Amino acid sequence: TGGDAGAAAGGGTPSKGVNFAEEPMHTDSENGEEEEEEAPADAGAFNAPVINRFTRRASVCAEAYNPDEEEDDAESRIIHPKTDDQRNRLQEACKDILLFKNLDPEQMSQVLDAMFEKLVKEGEHVIDQGDDGDNFYVIDRGTFDIYVKCDGVGRCVGNYDNRGSFGELALMYNTPRAATITATSPGALWGLDRVTFRRIIVKNNAKKRKMYESFIESLPFLKSLEVSERLKVVDVIGTKVYNDGEQIIAQGDLADSFFIVESGEVKITMKRKGKSEVEENGAVEIARCSRGQYFGELALVTNKPRAASAHAIGTVKCL
Repeated sequence: TGGDAGAAAGGGTPSKGVNFAEEPMHTDSENGEEEEEEAPADAGAFNAPVINRFTRRASVCAEAYNPDEEEDDAESRIIHPKTDDQRNRLQEACKDILLFKNLDPEQMSQVLDAMFEKLVKEGEHVIDQGDDGDNFYVIDRGTFDIYVKCDGVGRCVGNYDNRGSFGELALMYNTPRAATITATSPGALWGLDRVTFRRIIVKNNAKKRKMYESFIESLPFLKSLEVSERLKVVDVIGTKVYNDGEQIIAQGDLADSFFIVESGEVKITMKRKGKSEVEENGAVEIARCSRGQYFGELALVTNKPRAASAHAIGTVKCL
């Protein structure tokens, strides 16, 4: 991904975002899989230098992060006042940032409060490879080149075009910046300081993953999976919030997912002929699911249409 420069093109539309020159940067494992040329006959007497296209960054295991070691209120909240226009632009810039997807509304509000606007000029270095990380950046507007230094020579490996984010890896793992980001036009960024980033985003993501692992481990029909397989399931979990009365699944529809209730309550109903105790829509309530309980898996197992409908009771968050 380009190390510090990479996480992020914000998942937006392909017309604008992050673009890599020629090809994305290779990881060590990818480099190890390249085709090998035949060694010369006297290879034993010649030690060829190992050539790495990109500078190897410091180990990402520099500092283990335990979210349970920090208290939420250990640091006072940082608030940078904003005009309504600034707040709207910030929300628009952040809406597709993957790191923010799992934050609840209160946490997201704290992140937006703590972010500050940084105006940049053409040619300005936003971050420099090898420096300590102080801020995470979200692009509001402008174009930026990604440079990685190899053997003292900087090479442009990609660019951002009016969207995306960068700088998270140095904050998450306490490693030096893995790339240099240079503005190629006047632009504006939103910065988030290291303390707030780690207190809210890193801690939240670690706790969410731990909770998701616990949910997956408790599901009877996934008990047969190996630990590594369950972790892969955790990796693809998404979340969605439903409002009171909103339909989550509909009886008779084709199934493409199942659901775990993270918070709130879900009503399961089924349309049955000849039943007197029915609701207005002709369905009878057959069950309710609360936190940690799941529904919708049967249609996936049997490869048949949904056998029942599910509606939110109050605000519901499902995995």
